[in-house]
Amino acid sequence: MSRALRIGLTGGIGSGKSTVAGLLRARGAHIVDTDAIAHRLTAPGGRAIAAIAAAFGPESIDAQGAMDRARMRERVFADPAERQRLEAILHPLIAEDTEAEAAAAPPGAPVVFDVPLLVESGRRWRERVDRILVVDCTPATQIARVVARNGWAPEAVERVIAQQAGREQRRAVADAVILNDGIDHDQLALAVDHVWKSWL
Repeated sequence: MSRALRIGLTGGIGSGKSTVAGLLRARGAHIVDTDAIAHRLTAPGGRAIAAIAAAFGPESIDAQGAMDRARMRERVFADPAERQRLEAILHPLIAEDTEAEAAAAPPGAPVVFDVPLLVESGRRWRERVDRILVVDCTPATQIARVVARNGWAPEAVERVIAQQAGREQRRAVADAVILNDGIDHDQLALAVDHVWKSWL
């Protein structure tokens, strides 16, 4: 029996990628959310906690026993070497859990890997998926959405955008692009339908 379609879903912060993942789930896709996996690994009792504490010190862990995400975000954005150290801990664990979740997909169900940093990971993800779907929008829209959703300062969102792949980089690797800018939820659902039906 042939392997089910494997789709890499990506987009910048505030692009609406998670909304698109939900629409794909409603259409029968098995979603593997790598961001959720990373959160689980860095939650209290998570498999990455001991290694993070050893590498970055006790101040990297909050009072609840989770990775202090705000502190570590500032630390890794300020120093690429620190970011690489954290990724060296997290990426192998994320890869293990990602494959385990993909293997749990119902027979024949397309597997969608929701990967915020798919483009930044280079060939590693391109070689693991059959198609790449990019959710795209302008930086101004990204900033407005994240400020409204998370309460961040616009400058904080801009720093995250600057660390991520640019729109052109993401679009260059895409097999399909959904422009999630200036459209409502119903129009977004229609765009998802178009891609879903063309690929299956």
